[in-house]
Amino acid sequence: MRILYFTRDYTTHDRRFLKKMAQSRHEVFFLRLEDDGIEYERRPLPDKIVPISWQGGKEPAKTPDEWIRLMPHFSMILEEVRPDLVHAGPVQSCAFMTALAGFHPLLVMSWGSDMLIDAGRDEFWQWMTKYTLERADFVFCDCQAVREAVCRTVPFADESILQDCWGVDLSQFSPGPDRLGLKKRPGWEDSVVVLTTRTWEPIYGPDIALEAFAKAYRNNDRLRLIMLGSGSMKKDIDHRIRSAGLDAVIDCPGHVRHDQLPDFFRASDLYLSCSYSDGSSISLMEAMATGLPVIVTDSPGNREWVRQGENGWLAPAGVPEPFGSLIAEASALPLERRNAIGSLNRRTVERSADGDITFSRLLEIYDRIERQWKTTQKKGE
Repeated sequence: MRILYFTRDYTTHDRRFLKKMAQSRHEVFFLRLEDDGIEYERRPLPDKIVPISWQGGKEPAKTPDEWIRLMPHFSMILEEVRPDLVHAGPVQSCAFMTALAGFHPLLVMSWGSDMLIDAGRDEFWQWMTKYTLERADFVFCDCQAVREAVCRTVPFADESILQDCWGVDLSQFSPGPDRLGLKKRPGWEDSVVVLTTRTWEPIYGPDIALEAFAKAYRNNDRLRLIMLGSGSMKKDIDHRIRSAGLDAVIDCPGHVRHDQLPDFFRASDLYLSCSYSDGSSISLMEAMATGLPVIVTDSPGNREWVRQGENGWLAPAGVPEPFGSLIAEASALPLERRNAIGSLNRRTVERSADGDITFSRLLEIYDRIERQWKTTQKKGE
């Protein structure tokens, strides 16, 4: 099949999908809706993936008005590429544009927050969500919470809604020695290192993570924090760190290459995410795969992976105090107990989040869509 992969930006998660798609028998075209100025992924597209140059994909495009203005250009792309399938998401942007163009078959891929948050923004976003899903031929979602949100909006037959977590590369994200030597730094010896890898955008709560750490640090000065990434909240986060006098105990390396992430997980003792919304969070699974105990937001998607007090801890979104208390509680555990939790997390992702298995299922989904669509077309003749 000729598959048009239409996505919001170019992220590490997109590249993971495209890399596997490039290994298939399909001819894959990559279409990017926007470039918001944040370099989520520095590596080029995988070999065999055909990039499409068009009016979009060169600057931020954040609003429905901007997406709709691109529709004539998008329609031209569909005419030029003539795909057999469009694989598009998020729901209200790329998938909405594909539905608006009247293209079939359409595989809508939810990115989690599009259904868990954006779908309820206001009446217009609710309409975009329903409009898109009513015109989708298939839906791909990464967790039960997203599946339920989809089916509350538009009922789908079981054979048309496809659920599988995105998974992680278990050979890349695995327990191992600390090669960064963070605890050899002056003032970091004998420390307990907390790691957060979420982008510095409001939806991911980096300000909540920072304030929670600051509260825990007041009671345990052995704590240290690594905040990877950057984003629109950079000035605010940098100001908060300086104002609180925490420069010496918080490290902000900025964006790092994806192949460097495992070293940061292995150099840390706890993983922290204060995101306001998650499906099956890739960063959570990467932390679990690397053998870390985790402290994350109490959301339906995270509850599918984390059992309170057993393999991690859950705290309500948007409130620093519970996160701070859990950081203090987890950091006070004996090393043996933290290691046992980390081993349990590794076993969990080995069983349920192997990226190779996930992507093989995605390719099976394409084959199934091809068969189903051909059968549907023949019946309609």
